[in-house]
Amino acid sequence: MQFPFPVLVCDIGGTNARFAFVPAPGAPLEAAGPHLKTKDFPGLEDALAEVFAGLAVKPRSLIACAAGPVSGRTVKMTNADWRIDGLVVAAKASLDQGLLLNDFEAQAFSLPVLEPAWVTPIGAFDQKPGVELIVGLGTGLGVAALIETGNRHLVLPSEAGHMDFGPIGAEEEALWRHLDTGALGRVCVETILSGHGLLRLHLARCAAAGKTTALPSEIALIEEARADPSGEAARTLRLCWTLTGRFAGDLALAFLAKGGVTFAGGVLPRIVDFCDPEDFRAAFENKAAYGEMMRAIGTRLIVTEDAVLTGMAAIAAAPENYAIDYAARAWR
Repeated sequence: MQFPFPVLVCDIGGTNARFAFVPAPGAPLEAAGPHLKTKDFPGLEDALAEVFAGLAVKPRSLIACAAGPVSGRTVKMTNADWRIDGLVVAAKASLDQGLLLNDFEAQAFSLPVLEPAWVTPIGAFDQKPGVELIVGLGTGLGVAALIETGNRHLVLPSEAGHMDFGPIGAEEEALWRHLDTGALGRVCVETILSGHGLLRLHLARCAAAGKTTALPSEIALIEEARADPSGEAARTLRLCWTLTGRFAGDLALAFLAKGGVTFAGGVLPRIVDFCDPEDFRAAFENKAAYGEMMRAIGTRLIVTEDAVLTGMAAIAAAPENYAIDYAARAWR
């Protein structure tokens, strides 16, 4: 199995699609145009046509990750109106090879290539052997696990963002009653732990406290929190970090993720100033009777955008290092 170079790598979220050009194995990533809005294109083929038009050399292979459950060579995105079929993309773009990954499958595959400068610890982080988890808040919420088998990296993707999520304590119980559950009719993790979820969480907090708010979006919420670090918006962001720590602790317990938990996505790096490491770790570790084990599991945050793209470039350079069913998933 080989990916002929040059290779284009692509990270497709519910809001944005990011591209990078890899001219040769091990070469640094090169810019491949600006971020594109998924809503501006009917599908990946149309977005690729715009990207290719700005490149001096046409890619021969494409490795893309998308936010949604992957079945073989296809994915129906969860938070965007795209259905991607690798065989169709390969034919229309005249590619020699291609591969489609779930977005957090790709995020997990990036863990072995993370550089120290790309992450910041939340509390102490000491890399240890064992299962690693990656959790990320973006348009939705993604989770995947990375394990090593036969000297190859194997990822267990998930849709853990759609698990039910309940309150703890009277304050959260009061808040939960005011959460907008939308079309799902239930509170799942990404109802509140996601970009749009930040605003839902804030509106519910204010409603439970009998306060009004006219904030139109999560962007406005973050801006208000920065302008008034002691105000209601800032309190919502701090609560988001606490809930994220609690949820991630549950996942670490479920997977026995002694290799650590890494956080990614577009939301948490933008609100990192509202994270109190001690409060976060307290929520993460509060899993009686396993407190001692939880205290030994490190947590860290990816603070660079390019990690997942670099991870896909590493797959292209050495596909034999990754336990991927290429026979069922490669496009050629």
